[in-house]
Amino acid sequence: MAKVIEINDPGDPRLDDFRDLSTADRRPDRPGGRGLVIAEGVVVVERLLASPYPVRGLLGVRRRIEALDLSDLDVPAYVTSAEVMASVVGFHLNRGVLAAADRAPAVPLEDLADRSTRLAVLEGVGDHENLGSIFRNAAALGVDGVVLGPGCSDPLYRRSVRVSMGHVLRVPFAIADEWPAALNMLRHKGFTVAALTPRPSAPHLADANLRGRRVAVLLGSEGPGLTEEAIEAADVAVRIPMSSGVDSLNVATAGAVAFYALL
Repeated sequence: MAKVIEINDPGDPRLDDFRDLSTADRRPDRPGGRGLVIAEGVVVVERLLASPYPVRGLLGVRRRIEALDLSDLDVPAYVTSAEVMASVVGFHLNRGVLAAADRAPAVPLEDLADRSTRLAVLEGVGDHENLGSIFRNAAALGVDGVVLGPGCSDPLYRRSVRVSMGHVLRVPFAIADEWPAALNMLRHKGFTVAALTPRPSAPHLADANLRGRRVAVLLGSEGPGLTEEAIEAADVAVRIPMSSGVDSLNVATAGAVAFYALL
């Protein structure tokens, strides 16, 4: 059972995991970053508690802490006021509860491929909110995992975790250190690599005959989209047909359409 501890001093060192979160939850290789996984709000905290990430502690107002099932935890749960939380965190937190955890070991790319049927493969998705939305869509629409290529932001950054509603903590992801060689590896594993592009010459997604196959959906960054190198390394380039005057969709929205089409 978690030990509930009341704290009224924002300078208490026991709250250091939650201090100045605008910088402290960044990756360890970033300035000021400690690389902790931070969950905000009851729903996202519950998903963190159910995940493989080792929880270090919780901080929240009493009614939010009491809304959680802490019977299986052996970590401190610090109870304080909203004002003290704001002073510690560095901004006002409407959701009233936080949890901090250490990172779990990354999943090797080949292991993720071996146990998956559908993958989302990302290149240059640097916006944390787009990344979090992609993970939420992947969880909702039957994608088994996410592969992060070059230029992608940190999926465990606080904003990504929040926007994903905690699903980034349950959808496994792997880092593609070699690019675009990772796409060739997926092909050797039996995947059809389908690159999404707004090019008018590309066939419609619905006409690409991808259902029932092992498919890796390749998505690029907002604006420039996929690099030529990535598109050339794919098996097929496909597009989502749109009404006249609209040339593209937000990358998370495009991913959701593609994931649904593969179900």
